[in-house]
Amino acid sequence: QSIDLGRGELPVTVPANYDAGAPAPLIILLHAYTSSGVIQDFYMGFSAIADTYGFLFVSPDGDREVEGKKNRFWNASHACCNFYQSNVDDSSYILNIIKEVKADFNVDPNRIYLIGHSNGGFMSYRAAYDHSETIAAIASFAGASHVDMRSAPQNPVHVLQIHGTSDGTIAYEGADIAGNAYPSAKDTVAQWA
Repeated sequence: QSIDLGRGELPVTVPANYDAGAPAPLIILLHAYTSSGVIQDFYMGFSAIADTYGFLFVSPDGDREVEGKKNRFWNASHACCNFYQSNVDDSSYILNIIKEVKADFNVDPNRIYLIGHSNGGFMSYRAAYDHSETIAAIASFAGASHVDMRSAPQNPVHVLQIHGTSDGTIAYEGADIAGNAYPSAKDTVAQWA
């Protein structure tokens, strides 16, 4: 099965034991900058375990840059990774993926999860902040939240931050990308707590 929200056909992994009468969890995997949904899933292997754990799964593609190398990216924060100032609204795009999958399948509204790597981790924080009424939890691998202090999201969102102290791309201690700061791993989770 697949859905199409304007960026091409987007496969939906449906577990072999899916029962339309029983609500199933939904996991959306968000790729790193320059990657794609297919590559990120190949790297992390979530679709391969969907049958074992009984979850619906989607691994979408971010938009392509209009300049430079035309890499795929998520417009997640000032720091990462909208380098050509695109107006793309990836937060709404992710919410629309959730809505489309919910329209086609019996999704448990209390078990909608985002997993993001690097730029995808930044995006998981952005979407969870914007859509806390929909997203139950996120897991961010080497991502970070927004740097500016905001009020808490309207609803609690569970957060798992996984980040190596030797990361040479997204610094564990926080830094900046092209002059735009992002918080450390500790500050990110402290802010959410």
